[in-house]
Amino acid sequence: MERIAILGSGMAGFGAAHRLREEGISPVVYDKNIYHGGHTASFKHDTGFIFDEGPHVSFTQHKRLQELFAESVGQKYEVIHARPNNYWKGHWIKHPAICNLHGLPTDLVVNCLRDFVEAQNAQKNGTTAGRPIENYADWLIASYGKTFAETFPMEYGLKYHTTTADNMSTAWLGPRLYQAKLEEVLVGALSPETPHVHYVDHVRYPSFEGFVSYLNPLPKQTEINLGHKLVGLDPAKHELRFANGVVARYDAVVSSIPLTELIPLIAGVPPDVVEAAKKLACSSCVMINLGVDRTDLSEGQWTYYYDSDICFTRLSFPHMFSPHTCPPGYGSIQAEVYYSDKYRPLKGVPTDYVAPVIADLKRVGVLRENDKIVHTNVHLSRYAQVIFDLERADALAIVHGYLNDIGVAYCGRYGDWLYIWTDEAFISGENAAQKVLDHMAAAKSR
Repeated sequence: MERIAILGSGMAGFGAAHRLREEGISPVVYDKNIYHGGHTASFKHDTGFIFDEGPHVSFTQHKRLQELFAESVGQKYEVIHARPNNYWKGHWIKHPAICNLHGLPTDLVVNCLRDFVEAQNAQKNGTTAGRPIENYADWLIASYGKTFAETFPMEYGLKYHTTTADNMSTAWLGPRLYQAKLEEVLVGALSPETPHVHYVDHVRYPSFEGFVSYLNPLPKQTEINLGHKLVGLDPAKHELRFANGVVARYDAVVSSIPLTELIPLIAGVPPDVVEAAKKLACSSCVMINLGVDRTDLSEGQWTYYYDSDICFTRLSFPHMFSPHTCPPGYGSIQAEVYYSDKYRPLKGVPTDYVAPVIADLKRVGVLRENDKIVHTNVHLSRYAQVIFDLERADALAIVHGYLNDIGVAYCGRYGDWLYIWTDEAFISGENAAQKVLDHMAAAKSR
């Protein structure tokens, strides 16, 4: 039986292990953390509050994955009608903002409508006002017009991606930004009542123990070695070395380790590949998690904040995903503050953001002066979002080409170096496992 190692026990590792087990193969999973789940981990605190590593909900349309995730939690999950909203300069705006301009300052609405109409007229064959769409900024102006683009998505994007829109490609977009029709924009400017057109309608979330519950089968079905931080990978010897002294041989390896960490660990990696990996950028996220003595904290389960003088980029409210993430009668808030080594280095230490976050929560009205905060903790996610800057594509091609050459199958958000959701990460893991299976089959046929 071949020895197949999976590096990382998150959603992509789960997908890889699941695919291999379908073929009767029992892989061995290694994770540097003392818990499984990777980016989809959940943390239960002594106070009774559960917080995920970032807001995670499942809205997969894949029937197969819906059934698998439901079985993973014993059919105990919540189905929630998604109601995301936006905050801009004291205004609460239904999402997406482009379709819900009613109630904003008149001059802003007029300028947004004028520019939107002009953009719609100018947009032809992938151009805007006669210019090709070369970056995300061009796409935003072509899609929404200059005023809306600069007031809303460019401001939010700078907070979220930590770099400007003209330094980003459009490869990450997919359905994430709604491309509105003129009629929808006009109705949303004239009326407070608009249809729901967000790409997410209903979401699912485990009733108990947080989002990581969707990975419940992984430790039951697969050997997992926690606390195993990879410090070396030798593709010639087919050998893995870990910080705790363990050395493991492998016949095939699937990795969801971030490429920026994996490449320096590989023996004999060429200098150009090392340099390419250094060009890959991602954001990091400081999460300020708060427990509050009331549940009526927000109308939306998550909110996007556009104002540059508000320190957090997005808020989510875990108690609105499942009431079992909190003690009865309490609510919870997760505030996200983004930074990146490449574009916006962290100032100070993560705990420095607790006081500013609480102050801004009061300023926007989410917290009241008499609210009692009964739980506070800070969580740092070193890898939050892949930054699709203009250096990414060429650098990624070099890194992936090298990994293909040495037989390391990569997967997940930070192995593929893509902006993918949890179901896509699972499928990415399955695809990486299939590459391994195909390689094994080809080797046996020779």
